[in-house]
Amino acid sequence: MNPDTLHTLKHILSELAAWLKRVFDLTAAWVTQLSWWKFIVFAVFTLSIGGILQDSLFSSSEPQPAAQKKKSHASASSTARSLSDIKIDSTGIHITTDGPIPAQAKAKDAQAKAQSDVANESNPSAKPPMPTPPATPPTPADADKAAQSMPGHTDIHINLPPEVVEKLSDAIDSAADDAAEQEIEGYREKSSTWFMNFVLLLVVGLFAIKFLMGGKKRAEAQAAAANAAAERETLQRQVTEAKMQIMQAQVEPHCLFTTLASVEHLIETDPPRASAMQRSLIQYLRAVLPQMRETSAVTNLGREADMVRAYLDLLKMRMEERLQVEFQVPEGLRSAAFPPMMLQSLVENAIKHGLEGKEEGGTLRVTAEVAHNKLRVCVTDDGMGFGVVPSTSTGLGLQSIRERLKLLHGQQAQLIIAPNSPSGVVSTIEVPYQLAVYNS
Repeated sequence: MNPDTLHTLKHILSELAAWLKRVFDLTAAWVTQLSWWKFIVFAVFTLSIGGILQDSLFSSSEPQPAAQKKKSHASASSTARSLSDIKIDSTGIHITTDGPIPAQAKAKDAQAKAQSDVANESNPSAKPPMPTPPATPPTPADADKAAQSMPGHTDIHINLPPEVVEKLSDAIDSAADDAAEQEIEGYREKSSTWFMNFVLLLVVGLFAIKFLMGGKKRAEAQAAAANAAAERETLQRQVTEAKMQIMQAQVEPHCLFTTLASVEHLIETDPPRASAMQRSLIQYLRAVLPQMRETSAVTNLGREADMVRAYLDLLKMRMEERLQVEFQVPEGLRSAAFPPMMLQSLVENAIKHGLEGKEEGGTLRVTAEVAHNKLRVCVTDDGMGFGVVPSTSTGLGLQSIRERLKLLHGQQAQLIIAPNSPSGVVSTIEVPYQLAVYNS
């Protein structure tokens, strides 16, 4: 075979296979999406349409009995097998066979001659056949020559009246027409059977596809939906982490600049105290800077508490007796998950807006507890409270805390700001109680 022809044939076969696969996939996807009751309705509708088309396309206008069809067909087949040529003219029937005359043909020949004689006797007006001159008996040499030239060849001539010949010719034509109609009817029945079998096979094939591939298609659809949901969650988490990093970077320790200014002043007035304050500042920065650089959305309460302790120790050196600190964080809650830098922001607000502006100072209390499966961390001060001194703050810290809590826990977390009695503010953060990935 020509290589180009072979390549073209392979290409056509591959395209046909791909097309069949696409058709099968589309059909399987459509069938598996149907519910079972819809599929049953579709199957009944398809079978009904198939029955209607079968009656319309393959039904015969004048059906014949099956026994008559079989009998006529058998007679025609028998005659066709035994005789090779039949001719009918005005003188009678001429039969030519390729073999010796069978016994049945001889009996029919004798019966036909008897019928001819009876017909001639019953119809005296009919013109008698012309007498044939006596034939010269063949010699043995002529007989041998004829036998060698036409071996097994036999001619039969049956003399019949013209009326009988006409009736016989009409009967043969009618039989031929019936045989043709019967053959057409046989083809019609076979086509009808094949058509209905095709419809049944189609319905059964669709049922098998739905039964065998329904679970697979549903599993693939569920897997695709799960992958899409996972991708959306991953993208949302990435966006959330980016937002939290931006918000966390905006949380600037308030005491950093004032502490540096105090160190510069103490270097001139009280160098030993300036050195101690510098060491406390270094200790604080060591605790806070790694936490600010981390990108994790959640840390533990122990690390946040240590960072706030370092910050309060630094402030206590600057405010001296004006600041009293009470720290009540149980050891068992240090491993609880808690968002980073939030506790630091609440303590900075309490110092800046509550205690730092108060001449006699005050007390700052940090507590943690678990209530109703939620971790509750409170920062309480007895400073000046709300609205006593006009504030120039933009409120970015508290707004950042609220947004981060919403991004992390939705409606399960909250920030509560309430007045303290007799003065000051109570700031509370509530988050779901759960263990962090790592412990301090």
